[in-house]
Amino acid sequence: MNHRIAALSRIALFSIACTLAACAQGQTAPTRPAVVIAPERVDLPAGVDPIGPQSGMYEGYAVGQVVRIVRYDDGPDGLNAVIALAPDITEQVRRTRGLPLAGRTVLVKDNVETRELPTTAGSLALEGNMTGRDAPLIARLRAAGGVVMGKTNLSEWANIRDGNSTSGWSAVGGLTRNPHAIDRNTCGSSSGSGAAVAAGFAWAAIGTETDGSITCPASVNGIVGFKPSIGIVSRTHVVPISHSQDTAGPMTQTVRDAAMLLGAIAGPDPLDRATLDAPKATIDYAAALDGATLQGKRIGVLTNAIGNDRRVKAVFDQAVADMEAAGAVIVPIDFEPQGEMYSAELTVLLYELRTDMDAYLQGLPGKNLPRSLADLVAFNKANADKEMRWFGQSLFEQALGTTDEDAYRQARALSERLAGKEGIDKLLAENDVVALIAPTVGPAWTSDLVNGDHYNGSIGAGSLAAIAGYPHLTVPMGAVEGLPVGLSFMGTKWQDAEILRLGAAYEKARTAALPTPRFRRWSGND
Repeated sequence: MNHRIAALSRIALFSIACTLAACAQGQTAPTRPAVVIAPERVDLPAGVDPIGPQSGMYEGYAVGQVVRIVRYDDGPDGLNAVIALAPDITEQVRRTRGLPLAGRTVLVKDNVETRELPTTAGSLALEGNMTGRDAPLIARLRAAGGVVMGKTNLSEWANIRDGNSTSGWSAVGGLTRNPHAIDRNTCGSSSGSGAAVAAGFAWAAIGTETDGSITCPASVNGIVGFKPSIGIVSRTHVVPISHSQDTAGPMTQTVRDAAMLLGAIAGPDPLDRATLDAPKATIDYAAALDGATLQGKRIGVLTNAIGNDRRVKAVFDQAVADMEAAGAVIVPIDFEPQGEMYSAELTVLLYELRTDMDAYLQGLPGKNLPRSLADLVAFNKANADKEMRWFGQSLFEQALGTTDEDAYRQARALSERLAGKEGIDKLLAENDVVALIAPTVGPAWTSDLVNGDHYNGSIGAGSLAAIAGYPHLTVPMGAVEGLPVGLSFMGTKWQDAEILRLGAAYEKARTAALPTPRFRRWSGND
């Protein structure tokens, strides 16, 4: 059970719902906690945006989501997606009227700082890390009218602590479960963000990715996930792994919602040099979707990334057929990334993990906190019964020994060249295509704390976009035995708006039925 949500108790959560309900009716909130029965969702007339300025139902919408969290996130079979709820949801909702995202609730991965809640990265070492500040991306979100509803669980330290970890587990939040089948994995490391959006706990969530941590959980939870080009979104006050590959991004139900959220959080930050390299013009990503079409678009299919699972291939083939029916020109591409790209990537991640983590920890304003990666390794050893019951910290320990700067610089140049210039860029140019597609990953595997993750075959090519720092969008394309699978769109750097347009056009053309969360164990009969 998520111990923070459990500590709040059901009465406290219903108290939040009651407070919101009172605000919605213009009443003074009760001073004592009270249990109310609230709907899971708010029904409005057809064509009315439930959180649009014309509805007048901002608070009621939040009520339904809080109660939904109470119902589906807590308990022995709960999702464990939400680590903590913000104490000021009511006030946030009141302040959003008239703003672009007015009333839209957003859950935030717990490696992104928000002023009202601790930022733990899932580790007990940072359990008391109340920075009292917003990451710039969160400040932009609030300014646009987004309601920061709370924090989501994640694979501890964004899955960079050990190579034998179980995605979705952290010492702070426990194991997050997939709402489509609670014995199945959520992937990671944005595990709680993916599960929460799929379960309807919020309008959207913020995830972060170094390599696959937005797109994989989005795919297996059946939602949209977008990893933007490095530099579109600030990384300041986000717990780091690698400044070469880290970025935050939206996780939503639709491509348009992803575009809206991206538009809110994108922008320059003088403390993050990568954002200063981004195009200076402000892009309205949502407006850019108007008139999105596949007609005449040449789309490259990475045939080697389809994998050997015939069921995944069947779903992917239908997605390709839908795109062709909408006017796309499909171009098969035979490409296999060089193995040294991945070994070079690991060298980069381990070197930057040490330097970037040390810098982040040293900049935390609180007291009695770890100040280096070495401190984290020591903390985990001292608290091994809680932190390392299921897996160790081999990658942390490797990072401590990765100190050769020349080897690091060579590895970075090599990995970026093989993924970018000689990878995505070369494939786009030589085949005259505007984007590359492939299945994102296969369906969710069973969670196994004892043995760790067991991915289902070699499917997808998202590492190309991750290493190159290029945009990568995943959109639901169907299901295998009731378990969602996503379709990846990748392009070159700063092609974010075009990739979103292609995803939105596919979304309209899609004919496959999409699964809905069942909040029970997988039976094989879905």
